[in-house]
Amino acid sequence: MNRTDIQLLQAIRGYPALSILLPTHRTAPANRQDPIRVKNLVRQAQERLLAEFSQRDLAGLFARLDALVNTIDYRYTLDGLALFVNADIARAFMLPFTLKERVVVDESFATRDLVFALNRTPRYWVLALSEQPTRLFEGTRETLIEVTGNGFPINHTGPGGQQAISNKPDINRSAYRDEHHRLFFRQVDQALKPFMVADPLPLAVVGVDRYLAFFQEVSAYTNEIITTMTGNHDKTTAHELGKLVWPLVKSSLAARRQGYLQELDAAVGAQKYVSTIGEAWRLGHEGRGALLLVEEDFHYPARVDASGMHLTPADDPSAPDVLDDAVDDLIEAVLAHGGRVAFVDNGVLAQHQQIALVLRY
Repeated sequence: MNRTDIQLLQAIRGYPALSILLPTHRTAPANRQDPIRVKNLVRQAQERLLAEFSQRDLAGLFARLDALVNTIDYRYTLDGLALFVNADIARAFMLPFTLKERVVVDESFATRDLVFALNRTPRYWVLALSEQPTRLFEGTRETLIEVTGNGFPINHTGPGGQQAISNKPDINRSAYRDEHHRLFFRQVDQALKPFMVADPLPLAVVGVDRYLAFFQEVSAYTNEIITTMTGNHDKTTAHELGKLVWPLVKSSLAARRQGYLQELDAAVGAQKYVSTIGEAWRLGHEGRGALLLVEEDFHYPARVDASGMHLTPADDPSAPDVLDDAVDDLIEAVLAHGGRVAFVDNGVLAQHQQIALVLRY
């Protein structure tokens, strides 16, 4: 699941929208209980819906739910499972972070836990460069999930790839091959673009030296490359690749956080920042946020006034008129306006009351 998936789910309205969320397990014997837990939650969901609607009214939704559950392969579950079903769609997501078990029937799908996990779990893209093929992975800590579709995986079909290089004597074979590799990696960069636009995560690039050099020469995303790893990983599984890449990404993310704190210091000196959740909320929703810094464990249940610009702290996050965490909503607003978000260690932003926003103007 990525930010685009969540935005799609959030755009859907209409009662009843069914969400089933639960923790799952990666290995036996713990994962043997997962099918039973799903079955019990499905039964609970059906009972709740039948208390409001007739069996006939729910026939389509129940058919979609049954078909969706039947697609789950419990041999490959991760740490969480999310099912979303209404009269028109059915989606299942296996997630590399745990979820609180619950069934929600509402006007919209229950994406709050997903937004929270998406924002607060280290995520990144991994691009594994190769002729046959170049693969793209979405990374969450050491877990990599390969992207299949929307251009990936992508093969080099031109000269030097699937096509042989001409033997004509007037052709410099080495230069000709290199130029077509550049063309191929431009094609890779174009295929990468929709992912970087929709979910602009840090990018780790893997490949042999020549391919890394070609890609960095032609890519529009060199500033997003957080680390590189040299080597031929054509046959490396996602599981193995994640274990190799994550320590490099983790180290680079730590270094990047230091850079963000230096950026905040410069903004403080230039009077181009605000502190406190209230000020950050207001200016972040106005689109003025260039960089939002948040302490890792800072949460803020709040009520929002009629203007949408002012917060009042709330004691009960579960109350119907309360945002269970205004920080997550602010993060989404800053990202939607093209800003960046960084989490820092607890206590680092004490003088800013745990949150600070670097301003564009």
